[in-house]
Amino acid sequence: MKCGPLLLLGLLLLQQGRCFEFVIDGEWADERSHLQNHRDRHKREILTGQELEAQEEGDGVTVRSYHVESRITSRFAHTTVRSLAVNSGSEDHILGFDVRIPKQAFITNFTMNVNGMAFVGSVKERAVARHLFNQARAKGKAAGIVGTNSQDLDNFQAEVVVPAGTIVEFEIHYEEMLRRKLSFYEHSLHLHPGRLVPNFQVDVYIYEPKGISLVQHMNNFQGQFSDLVKVTTTEYKAHVVFKPNLQRQRKCDNCTENAIDGVFTVKYDVKRDSTAGELQVSDGHFVHFFATSNLSPLPKNIVFVIDISGSMWGVKMKQTVEAMLAILDDLTEEDNFNIIDFNHNVNCWSDELVPVSSFQISAAKKYIQNIKPNGGTNINEALMRAIQMLVRSSNSGLLDPRSVSMIILVSDGDPTVGEIKLSTIQKNVKRAMREEYSLFSLGIGYDVDYDFLERIAMENRGIAQRIYANHNAAEQLRVFYRQVSSPLLRRITIQFPDGTVSDVTQNRFDKYFAGSELVVAGKVLLPDSNTLNSFTTASASQMDITLETDASITELDMELAKQEHSFTGFARQMWAYITIKQLIADRSLATTAAKKKKITQKIMTIAVEHQFVTPLTALLVESSDGSERLLANSPKAREQGCCPGAGLGGPSPSQSQVQLVYQPPPWVQMTTPLPPSQVAKGPEVWTLPGKVNLVDNDPHFIIHLPTSDMDICFNIDSKPGHILNLVSDRGTGLAVNGQLVGAKQLQKGKLKTFFGAISVFSEPDGVGVIVSPDGIVMSDGRNKHNFTWGETAAITQEGVRISIVKDSRVSVKINENVEVIVLLHRVWKKNPVNVDFLGVYIDNENQYSPVAHGLIGQFSREPEVTVYDIHDGRDPLKKEATMEVKGNRMKVTRGWQKDYRADNKRGSNVFCWFVHNSGKGFIDGRYTDYIVPDLYSFLPTV
Repeated sequence: MKCGPLLLLGLLLLQQGRCFEFVIDGEWADERSHLQNHRDRHKREILTGQELEAQEEGDGVTVRSYHVESRITSRFAHTTVRSLAVNSGSEDHILGFDVRIPKQAFITNFTMNVNGMAFVGSVKERAVARHLFNQARAKGKAAGIVGTNSQDLDNFQAEVVVPAGTIVEFEIHYEEMLRRKLSFYEHSLHLHPGRLVPNFQVDVYIYEPKGISLVQHMNNFQGQFSDLVKVTTTEYKAHVVFKPNLQRQRKCDNCTENAIDGVFTVKYDVKRDSTAGELQVSDGHFVHFFATSNLSPLPKNIVFVIDISGSMWGVKMKQTVEAMLAILDDLTEEDNFNIIDFNHNVNCWSDELVPVSSFQISAAKKYIQNIKPNGGTNINEALMRAIQMLVRSSNSGLLDPRSVSMIILVSDGDPTVGEIKLSTIQKNVKRAMREEYSLFSLGIGYDVDYDFLERIAMENRGIAQRIYANHNAAEQLRVFYRQVSSPLLRRITIQFPDGTVSDVTQNRFDKYFAGSELVVAGKVLLPDSNTLNSFTTASASQMDITLETDASITELDMELAKQEHSFTGFARQMWAYITIKQLIADRSLATTAAKKKKITQKIMTIAVEHQFVTPLTALLVESSDGSERLLANSPKAREQGCCPGAGLGGPSPSQSQVQLVYQPPPWVQMTTPLPPSQVAKGPEVWTLPGKVNLVDNDPHFIIHLPTSDMDICFNIDSKPGHILNLVSDRGTGLAVNGQLVGAKQLQKGKLKTFFGAISVFSEPDGVGVIVSPDGIVMSDGRNKHNFTWGETAAITQEGVRISIVKDSRVSVKINENVEVIVLLHRVWKKNPVNVDFLGVYIDNENQYSPVAHGLIGQFSREPEVTVYDIHDGRDPLKKEATMEVKGNRMKVTRGWQKDYRADNKRGSNVFCWFVHNSGKGFIDGRYTDYIVPDLYSFLPTV
């Protein structure tokens, strides 16, 4: 019997992987012979010269092209892998497509074209996809899933048995959010073409709206290919191209094997001009990226809990010890630590937490090096002992209330001694842990119950990480520790005005670590304005912080439309990506079947809408006419860790109902309900003090005398670099100083000077603030914190409160008794003469001691001033007069200076009597008496 071409799809099923195996058998054997000569004649028409060169001897399969393209926009990557292969031989062959995909990525589509028959994928709920697939299989069609696991990857494989002369095109798409680790975003492409490829190319396009600070690339291929990588960067874009020719792909001159089989990695970071983070709005969605580095680390209290059971013997223990020796060296003098090791017994290096010192570190190292693994695994008792140790230290008042307490568990196996029921251990740990503690779980090896370690970490404000014993475990442990070694903030909350956003992802975080990033996404509601605002509150070392930033609703979409290789749907997909990751984590912790079912439905709805292959959805691949259907599932649901947006510190305790620990700013309307005491109070209005003493421009002093209701002006003609004391009050411990900077060039033979830095120092609080056009620095003797002009912020430490209004002004209040306002004046960047400078405004109501002095402070005791003999001057618009003050008589001129508080551009006129010669006669002594050596100096006492 003669039959037409038959498509046969064989079913194969293994657990834990992503893969298709398509087996396509073309013509029957008796039809092949009369086609063979025809194929031989056209063989050279099918292949080019380079393709013939690439064809392996005895193998008619040629991969014509292998192209990987990633479009990264705002840390979200859409990757496409395309391959075109041809069976140019005389026999049927298997044409394979093998793509290694990061575990954190979601496949979004797969298409295949076999001699014109197109198969196009679509994501559906698993049950729906299975039903449609079964309908096809009932008609004699079938499909298969084959899976493998590796260190960080899932394998996607499509293998098609095709007749000679057949051309097959494969294309797969996947998406992932890039996590920031150790101050870099890292995008890894796992290149595995399988054989020599005439047209081989990798393109990585990066677009970051705030700008790119640096781009690096690396690979672990056997050959050296750095010279073949071309990197093109502009302020906002980067393009990385890797395009080796056939000869460079060969492992050796005459080899037919491809040397490119490994990981090609692009690392980059973005520019940051705001401590408040970066808020982006696109396609009806927003993403808030929060990352800061200019803060001092919080002190740490760490208990290392190390498994020394018999299964840790050998390489595992050796590399754990090696890593611990390096980690102990990284502890700082402000930290406290201890070591607990456990097998069937639990042993403590010290009974309590000990402060870091060279002696203690040396003793701890000796203890670690003498560990001998043996026995069982008593995880429950070891964790209980660690928690009790932290609780005792806290109750005894030995821990800094702003420090970060954490437990780092390193284990390679399941509990075998003591409490062995995993759910009970999980409950015990959660019950004993305080909300300010975090648990990080490191599972060594492939046989560890990683799901369990991940659950107890996620429930206790931490994360888990698998450590692969045969892949340099010591370095993996050290890298993980570096990620959590510098906590900068606690209790971080990112909020938005009520009614402006919806469907917000996790927005409360327990900790923020240096070099990482917190990400919050959501949908934007139709706004009354074209701007979206966000407000971040957090606790840093010795201070509380409130930050505000904003973004245009339409600006980014307009910019993305101009970019040829940008991923215009990034915000929409990123919101779905983060939401699904968080829901999968929530699902693994669901306490009832009803809760789990509800979460499951949410995941499936979002995954289908955004076309993500998840553990609960499947990819149905259909031919263009719908007659053929193939099915691919994601792996069995792994209990995945918390989403990238959660940060290394994990979610804040009781995330859905937690109340803010720190009072939100009064102008914030919270997106989640707050207790009555924290209900939003409406916008905060900056009120101008009625009368002030001020210094502005180059520099002009205006002194207001309240009793006589008179304003007196004078200039100071000093030199760039000089520091002038404005207020020196030993009685209250307050010093206000200003450092001069010069203009870029002379004007009319004179070099103008301006204030380029203003300092406010409170000696009793030990807190100093330095404001410059470059930013704001707050220090307390031990720690230094940097803030930019790019955000509106409020910082409180001890009795000092700093309020920053974006690109406008800074207010420094000390114990509610003293306020100093600094205004920012920006000039045109290419201004040939002038520079950015500052103006200083000091409230007349400030409370000083009787010994206050300085160019402005001396007038807290108002002198008696008499002005008489007012007459026309040489300038008809400026009257002249005689002034008597402090026993001095001098000529003064009636004029005006500018107060820029209400209008930073044009200012408002303040009419005053101008004292010449740098205020001589009006101020005590000469202006040179007020030059001090540094920004925190007081005037010498007389």
